[in-house]
Amino acid sequence: MPAPMKQTVRRSLLVTAASLTSLALTAPVSLAAPSPSPSKSPSPSATPPATMSTVGGARLGQAGTQVALAGDAPVVPKDLTARSWIVADAESGEVLAAHNAHWRLPPASTMKMLFADTVLPKFPRTTEHKVVPKDLEGIGSGSSLVGIKENETYSVHDLWLGVFLRSGNDAVHVLSSMNGGVAGTVKEMNQHAEELQALDTHVISPDGYDAPGQVSSAYDLTLIARSGLQKKDFREYCSTVTAKFPGETKKNKKGKKVRSSFEIQNTNRLLAGDYDISQYPGIAGVKNGNTTNAGATFTGVAERAGRVLLVTVMNPEKSDHNEVYKETAKLFDWGFAAAGKVTPVGELVPPQGAAPSAQASAQPGANPSSGESPGSGRGGTSHQPVASAVADDGSRGMWTALGIAGGVLVLLAAGAYVVNRRWPLPDLVRRRR
Repeated sequence: MPAPMKQTVRRSLLVTAASLTSLALTAPVSLAAPSPSPSKSPSPSATPPATMSTVGGARLGQAGTQVALAGDAPVVPKDLTARSWIVADAESGEVLAAHNAHWRLPPASTMKMLFADTVLPKFPRTTEHKVVPKDLEGIGSGSSLVGIKENETYSVHDLWLGVFLRSGNDAVHVLSSMNGGVAGTVKEMNQHAEELQALDTHVISPDGYDAPGQVSSAYDLTLIARSGLQKKDFREYCSTVTAKFPGETKKNKKGKKVRSSFEIQNTNRLLAGDYDISQYPGIAGVKNGNTTNAGATFTGVAERAGRVLLVTVMNPEKSDHNEVYKETAKLFDWGFAAAGKVTPVGELVPPQGAAPSAQASAQPGANPSSGESPGSGRGGTSHQPVASAVADDGSRGMWTALGIAGGVLVLLAAGAYVVNRRWPLPDLVRRRR
């Protein structure tokens, strides 16, 4: 049976006070999934290794905070407790500041960004799959779940909503099964991490569930997010606040089989808000995580005044509710204030074998990552009012209250990795601002 029509609400990168109010009305906090209780962090006496990777620059391999202030640049917030963090410009790849950037730590569900970047391109969103018991084997005890049921049919679109919004390990396992199995998917993820030069990363479980030897770093997670954000579907899912998800098929009072649906909300609290933290202005994803070994982890992307920053925070020592988001917000605030006033301490490197894109230079509005051209209606800037934009791309009724299609991340995706390690914004896109 086809899954029911979806209704989603997504956050724009170009957020105004009015749009924040609108979003608050369409996605009230009362709809939010309960925040997981803060996991007990590993011993705060743990220290980073003496030798770490120097991918992206020698200073990024040094322990402690790395920042080069100049002139009237603001100082880095003093009350940060995360074991590791990084602030980078998503367009240029410049690392504005970092703290133990290459410390290999458990990533929790931020690993799902690598899973999505690896597997998302393989299946059209309209593909449907009937879940069998084998699909759900091997899910770890206490996993976050979206609520997938055996013998029910889900579209690939449903499953990705489950991955990004509810961080559903059940959705990851079903997609892995469709991809040939968990073992093969893990192998592909490790290969893709190597291609991205995310060399601190080693995958054991595709959903990020704690496993001996499963690690990543703030630097790697930022590289992975930057790669994923070049994909239209990745941008869409990581920016979705609420959606309808298919429930179970049951007989009604008349004996007729009907399938219900229920609402799910993104557990990224900078995107959806919570009782003790507001939606961050300009936020547009990406992914959060929380496990016993990893503590709380988060990678986010936000835009302000045409500048797009990526911030990753891993395992704050302070155990306050939503602390990982509070420290991320402080780093975003610092990054937007410090951009242009600090000397970069490193860079986000391109994938192995990246080469200049002659096509991107010849066709400024083209999107080399998707093969889409300006005006194709997919991935370009929307000319519809964002409050009423309706997708006509086969997403089965998706409704966008605040369409990310007109946002800066789409503009970034129109560029290509080049050998000078920059993501140029095409001239045509610049003129549209």
